[in-house]
Amino acid sequence: MFITLEGIEGSGKTTQLRHMVDFLKNKGHDCVITREPGGTEIGKKIRAVLLDPDNSDLDPLAELLLYAADRIQHIQSKIMPSLRQGKMVLCDRFSDATTVYQGFARGLDLELINRLHEIVLGDLKPDITILFDLPPEVGLKRAWKQINSGDRTDMETRFEKEAVEFHEKVRAGYLALAQLEPERFRVIDASGDENQVKSDIMNILSFL
Repeated sequence: MFITLEGIEGSGKTTQLRHMVDFLKNKGHDCVITREPGGTEIGKKIRAVLLDPDNSDLDPLAELLLYAADRIQHIQSKIMPSLRQGKMVLCDRFSDATTVYQGFARGLDLELINRLHEIVLGDLKPDITILFDLPPEVGLKRAWKQINSGDRTDMETRFEKEAVEFHEKVRAGYLALAQLEPERFRVIDASGDENQVKSDIMNILSFL
């Protein structure tokens, strides 16, 4: 099974991912935890370019293609081999992030992005996508608190430095995708405290 986690900056995906893995392992699942960008050794180098705040002038199309390159390497070298071995793969961000960040927020042609997905993904699609939804102001406040405290690196803040309006478009894009595919998406209210969000996610995972 392939599970992806999506949401704006500061939505709590990384924190909840740890709880999810503990829960699933206790149920006997062999889990592989990964992320995008940067789920492979090559991907880590691409991630450094994509998230470096000094690269504020990165062209949106170049950004899109870098994400695609990272994803191809990720799928071929990690995700598909793990799924073929019967493992449960949990990924912090996947193709939906590209649709909303580069499509809805950056304004790149959604048809172009969908065609690129067809090339990169083939038949691969998440079985479940958990969307951590909350207002951008709340998420950004959380994210910068973690960065300023040293819990997160300040070398990966290119998106945190985008205007609130950018993140509002990202959130709207995610919610639009969730409406289009309600059978795949599970929308979680991520504005609550860690334990409440954890409880909501465990209710979803209990059926696996």
